[in-house]
Amino acid sequence: MKQSIHTVRTVQLVTVVGMILNLVLVFAKAAGGLVFYSQALLADAVHSMSDLVTDLAVIFGVKYWSAPPDRSHPYGHGRIETLVSAFIGLALAVVAVGLAWDAVGTLRHGSEHGPAGFAFAIAVFSVVSKEVLFRWTIRKARAVRSTAMEANAWHHRSDALSSIPAALAIALAYFFPKLHFVDPLGAIVVSFFVLHAAWKIIQPTLQELSETGVSREDQAKIYRMAASLPGIIGAHALRTRNAGGAIWADIHIIVDPDMTVREGHDLSHRVRDLLVNSDLNIVDVVVHLEPPSRSRSSKSASNKDPDQPDLPF
Repeated sequence: MKQSIHTVRTVQLVTVVGMILNLVLVFAKAAGGLVFYSQALLADAVHSMSDLVTDLAVIFGVKYWSAPPDRSHPYGHGRIETLVSAFIGLALAVVAVGLAWDAVGTLRHGSEHGPAGFAFAIAVFSVVSKEVLFRWTIRKARAVRSTAMEANAWHHRSDALSSIPAALAIALAYFFPKLHFVDPLGAIVVSFFVLHAAWKIIQPTLQELSETGVSREDQAKIYRMAASLPGIIGAHALRTRNAGGAIWADIHIIVDPDMTVREGHDLSHRVRDLLVNSDLNIVDVVVHLEPPSRSRSSKSASNKDPDQPDLPF
């Protein structure tokens, strides 16, 4: 696994910073929503509260998914990171439904108060601070290739986006008191932003858990790299799997049938090293050697696998 102490510490540091900011925002939004009568701001406080839960999931989960492979987990523990990402997405979806439900209830039964102006300042502070946190977190997540931390970064972005309609709704309801119903409408809009963010997080985890391989572009790149080494006639039968942002691959390479076992062994290791040291975050490759096949070459023109990328060999 391409995990290290530096990676674990980076994930924990970035997440702790985000958790501290979320604590501040939860108290500020909750207090502002209650004191200044803003349901949109209260809804945003609930969203920030869900951020705290996911921060804790990342902080305590990183030490488990970064553990090296063992006898019971020969492919490592990367799927734990996938499960954490899925949990973050599901938590967001639940929050979105809850926000919309409460807002619809307010619209049906009405409200006696409109929000105060200070609630608007809190919402604006949330937008700016969470956008800054998102940009920092996403940069760090991609540097260490952490899908869970990247999911958490998008959670920060969804919090920033959700505060925009909240701020607009608060401003309209404050400056135009007859439009007090705009505040719960803003809460409903917030819920749709949150639900969209939840889907962006859940979709890749579903693909990974269903054993979806790498993209056609990455397949073609792997084929080209493998076939670029001297002594390799061609490559085929590539299979890949993802776990926590890391990739495992199996590939067949076609070589000279008169090659010695030692030569074939060394060549397969060069293929593995080339792919593992690429920028695709491949952590291991199983290389199978085979001689050219007349039947393969004669069938390739008429029975080409439609799912295999077009290659220069």
